[in-house]
Amino acid sequence: MDDAALYFTGPRTVETRPIHVPSPDRGEVRVETRVSAISAGTELLVYRDEAPADLVADETIDALEGDLSYPTAYGYAAVGEVVDTGPGVDEAWRGRTVFSFVPHQTRFTTRPDALVPVPETLEPTAAALLPAVETATNLVLDANPRLGERVVVFGAGVIGLCAIGLLGSFPLERLVVVEPLESRRELALAFGADRAVPPGDIGTVVDDADLAIELSGDPRALDDAIGTVGYDSRVVVGSWYGTKRAPLELGGRYHRDRIELRSSQVSTIDPTLRGRWDTDRRLETALEWLGRLDVDSLITDRVPFREADAAYERLDTSPESTLQVLLTYDT
Repeated sequence: MDDAALYFTGPRTVETRPIHVPSPDRGEVRVETRVSAISAGTELLVYRDEAPADLVADETIDALEGDLSYPTAYGYAAVGEVVDTGPGVDEAWRGRTVFSFVPHQTRFTTRPDALVPVPETLEPTAAALLPAVETATNLVLDANPRLGERVVVFGAGVIGLCAIGLLGSFPLERLVVVEPLESRRELALAFGADRAVPPGDIGTVVDDADLAIELSGDPRALDDAIGTVGYDSRVVVGSWYGTKRAPLELGGRYHRDRIELRSSQVSTIDPTLRGRWDTDRRLETALEWLGRLDVDSLITDRVPFREADAAYERLDTSPESTLQVLLTYDT
C-alpha cells in the first residue's frame, strides 16, 4: 500500500493521509507496520475533542510532535518488521519484529535505539499492548500495594485489567474491582480480582479500603474512590479526564481522614524510586509481564488501517462489546 498516516481532523473524525517515509539515513532503519493498538482512553479524548488542544502531545515520545489541536497524528503502540537498514546499522536488524512508540502509520524511519525487539515467544498482536502493561506497571509502582491491604480498582478497561493482573500477584487481603459493564467484571475476576461489582454496590463490599486506584476515565468515579477508602489511606488517579471536570466532596471526611490523593502518569517515574528504577528497567519488567498476562483475551476487534474510522466509531459507541481494538496493515 502507499504510505499513509492516521490523522484526527475534527470531533469524531479521522482520516488516512498520504505521507512520505524516507529511506533510512546513517544509523537508521525503516519499519513496515504490521499492527498498532488504539489506546482507547487517550485517543478517545482526542477523537471526542475532550483533550486540551494546546497541550503538548507527549514530550517523552520523539515521534509525537506538536500539540493536540486538529489535525494531529497520534498513537504510540506500533509493531512491525524492519525492512531496510541505513549505513552503519547492523544487518541483523533486518527482518526483526520490533515495537515502537509511533503514531498509526504504514511505515516509519527511526533509530534502532528507539525500537524494542519483540521476543519470538510473543505474537505481534500481543506486543502491541506493551504500552498498556507498562502503564499498569507504573501505576502499581506508584500505588505501592502492601501486604494484607484492601485494594479497590475503579475501571476494568485495558489499563485497568492489566493493573488488576499485576495486583493479583500481591498478597493482598482483598482486591475489589468496580466496573459498570458485566463483561468487563467477568474479565476482572479472570485477571485476579476477588470481587467485581457495579458502582452502586461498592458500599456493600468495602468501605474502609487502604488503597483505591481510579482508572475508569469517568471523573465522577474519583469521588466514589475517595468515599471508599479509610483513615490515612491512598487514592491513586491513573485516569486522564482531559477537559472533563471531576466533582469532588472534599469538605468533610476527606479532610479529617488524611487521605492522600496523587496522580500517576507513565511519562515519569516516582522520584522516590529513581535511585533503583529507570524507564529501561520499567520497560523490561512490563515486557516480562506482557508474556505472563492473558492480553489476547482483551482484544475484541481487528480493523484494517484504511477503515480506522469504523474502529473509533465502535470504541465510541459500543463499549459494552469493544475493549482493545487493533489496526491491521496489509503487506
